[in-house]
This record gives sequence, C-alpha cells and structure tokens, in this order.
Amino acid sequence: MSTTNEPADPIVRGILPTAKQSLKDLFIWKQRVVVRNEYGEEHTEWQDPEPLRNPISLFAQLGARDWVYFIVGFLSWTADAFDFHALSIQTTKLALYYDRSKTDITTAITLTLLLRSVGAAIFGFAGDKWGRKWPMVINMIILGLLQIATIYAATFQQFLAVRSLFGLFMGGVFGNAIAMALENCPTNARGLMSGILQQGYSFGYVLAACANLGVGGETNSWKTVFWAGAGFSIGIGLIRILFPESKQFIEARAAGKQAHAPDVFWKETKKMLRQEWKMCIYCIILMTWFNYYSHTSQDSYTTFMKTQKELKEAAATRASILMKTGACVGGTIIGYFSQWFGRRRSIICAALISGCLIPAWIMPTTEGGLSASGFMIQFFVQGAWGVIPIHLNELSPPAFRSSFPGITYQLGNMISSPSAQIVNAIAESTFVTAPKTGDRVEAYGPVMGIATAIIAIGIAVTAALGPEKKGRHFETVGPPIAVDVVKDVEQGSVNEGKGEVRKVEVSEKV
Repeated sequence: MSTTNEPADPIVRGILPTAKQSLKDLFIWKQRVVVRNEYGEEHTEWQDPEPLRNPISLFAQLGARDWVYFIVGFLSWTADAFDFHALSIQTTKLALYYDRSKTDITTAITLTLLLRSVGAAIFGFAGDKWGRKWPMVINMIILGLLQIATIYAATFQQFLAVRSLFGLFMGGVFGNAIAMALENCPTNARGLMSGILQQGYSFGYVLAACANLGVGGETNSWKTVFWAGAGFSIGIGLIRILFPESKQFIEARAAGKQAHAPDVFWKETKKMLRQEWKMCIYCIILMTWFNYYSHTSQDSYTTFMKTQKELKEAAATRASILMKTGACVGGTIIGYFSQWFGRRRSIICAALISGCLIPAWIMPTTEGGLSASGFMIQFFVQGAWGVIPIHLNELSPPAFRSSFPGITYQLGNMISSPSAQIVNAIAESTFVTAPKTGDRVEAYGPVMGIATAIIAIGIAVTAALGPEKKGRHFETVGPPIAVDVVKDVEQGSVNEGKGEVRKVEVSEKV
C-alpha cells in the first residue's frame, strides 16, 4: 500500500465504537492503518489501496522454500477436505450400507465438526509452541489411519465412534497449514495466495467427487474412496517429514531460549486471551456464519440432485464436480481481488451476490442447468471463503497465527456442526413435487435456499460491523518469547549477531 501520510483517528476500542468505526470505514476508499517504527512507536494514517499487480509477478516474489511450504500447506488442506467429503458425497451409499436414514448418516458429520475445535486447540497450540512440522505430520498420518478404521467399522455405532476421533485430528490441520503456507508470503501477495490456499478445501471436494464417480454407484464402492483418502493423507504426512521447520519459528524459539523462560508460551497465551477475548468472540461468530454457509450450501447438494431433481448417481456427481470447480475459481479470483478492494468489502459483495443467485441455483431441472447454477453460486460462496485465511491471519494476535485461526475456525465449525442434520431433517419432513415424475419428494432445494439466504445476510452484516487489518506486517513476529526480550526489542536494542534492530508488532484490540 502506498503511504499518503494523511493522519487518521486512532483505531477505537470497545464493541460499539469498533462497529461504528468499521461500518463508516467500509465506505471510505482509503485504509485506516496503524504504522509502527522499529522502536515500537506508532501512529494511525490513511493509506491508498495498492493497485492490483500481475499475478505472475506476485508468484515470482515467493522463493523456492516459500513455494514448498505453501504447496505442502495447500495439499494438507486438500487431503483434509477429501477425507471429510468422502463421507458427505456418499451419504446415500452409507445409508444403504448401514441400513439407516440419510439424517442418521449425517450424525457422523455433526460429530466430526463438534470435535474439530478440540483438535484445533491441541494441535494449534502445539504448532505455536513446538513448531508447525511435527504436529502436522502426526495429524496427517493419524487422519489416514482413521480413514482406514472407518472402512472396517462393522456397526453404525463403531462408524460414529471412528468419525468422532477423525474430527479430533481433522481439527488440527487448518491452523498449522495456513500459518505455514502464508506467514512468509510477501504482504502484497497474500490476497492471491490466501484465495488459492482456501480452495484446497474445494479441490479436495472435487477429487473426492471424481473418486466417487470413478468407483460407480455400487453400495460397497464407498470403501474405495476412503482408501484413496487414507493414502493421500498419509502421503502428505510423510512428505512433510522431508522439509525443515519454518525459519521464522526457529529464530523466535532461539530468542525464547536465550531468555531462559520455558513457561513464557503459556503465560503469553493467558495474557493474549485476557486482552483479545473480544476479537476471539468476533472471529468465532464470523466463522460460525461461514461454516453454516459452506455446509448448508454443499453437503446435501448431491442428495438434492438425486432426490428432488431425480438425477442419476453419475450425473449428480458430475454436477457436483463442476459446482466445486466454480468454488476453486471464485475463491482464487476474489481472494486476489481483496488485496485491492479490501477484505471486508470482498466478503460482503460475494455473500450478497450468492444470495441473489439462490433462485437460479435450486430451480433448474437438468444436469446442465444444475451444473451451471451450482458453479456460479459456489464461485461466490467460496469466493467469500477465499478471503478468510489471510483475514484471520491479519486479525490474529501476531504470535498465535497457528492456534488463533484454527481455534476460531473450528469453534465456528462446532457451533455449525448440526447444519447438515438440520437440512436433512427438515427436508425429509417437507415434500415438494418432483419436476419429472410428479412424485412427492423431499424438499432439499427450498430448505437449502432459505437457509443459505439467511446465512448470506448474516455474513454481510457481521463483516460490515467487524474490524479489518489488511496490509498488516507480521513477517518478523514469531511465536511468544520472553517478555524481557520483547521489551528490549521494542526499545530498539541491537539483535545479537546481526547488528540490526528487530521490529515487533503489538496487536490492536477490538
């Protein structure tokens, strides 16, 4: 962002003052930014949005090591999504296999989402304290093993138990993956890279849907898809072993050791929670809306096409693949666009446009129509999502970029965990007339449409009233280190062995 040196009022504190200032800033093209010098002195000024740069030039700013970390983070998130959607897109098969209703099968989705927040806390704090590498390795390998355990679950109760454990370990992936992938990205490339990274989730859905299409519609074929997911997750875990820990984390850990304060991490964690609790609550509310947004609009979409639109298994799967292809494209484009247009403006516009597309999304009756409408609505649903990884990173307390995004994201997931069950339960008790046969069928389309419209409005309002810290410079801030070291750095002490002053960013409060 280019500096105008035009002074601005400081960022306010408190819930209502923040909401008022944030709403006003939404209609001001310039960005209110806190600028700090190397001594920790700060002032607030207006800055012009940086112009959109050629994506190729942004890619060129990343070095070889940066690309390795980004790709491994992307693939980890992709494997995580593949494992999750291997169940959601095969609900009908699993209902037949266990002789249960589709709503019963979605109980497994609810349990998975409920326990993801626990995993996010455990592995997120582990990532901030001990590094990104080994928590991710353990996560990915155990996820693969739990996919295999799902295959051998002989009863429905065993199936639910395994999927609960799966949720525990699935929750640890997001925070460590995005921290590792984005923390070394140049500031002006973060919007683009965030958009691409988030679409690992959509890409995982596409791969799972392709696998489902490839194995056919036989009931027992769901196991083959789970085998593919197990191999994918374990493979990513083994690949991560081959690469070192983040350089940023190693340097920060070395500084912490010099301070002889092994318990500093937990002290700083408690301090962060006391100071940043309002930001935590805001991000959890935002992530609750977003998780309802994605799960409500996609988890039952294949079931909707097969049940209400009476498409064959292959046709419904092909339409699902195109739907999530739109998500991959939209997330990348709107994430990139947010670097110029702003994080909140991009989220709000994408959410409102997706709401306007709902009638076109649920009304078509042919495979082609449903594919096109699904592509367009997910372009904007996941377009809004494409801004989230970097938006959460910028809102996070600087030293908690592994735990804070993962925990707030997964707590939102936990609160939204009944979304698939709610949609299925209401749809299975409400009926509409099928367009082809005239039969009375379950009303998945109207239920998903009404719910998605409410959620899109909720996202727009929440984002409009919330903070934004686009352009934040957090590259030089690592995991928590000793308080006395931080004070010395803030006072401008010379970094030992380098002869230069280190910059430390103090997080703003809501």
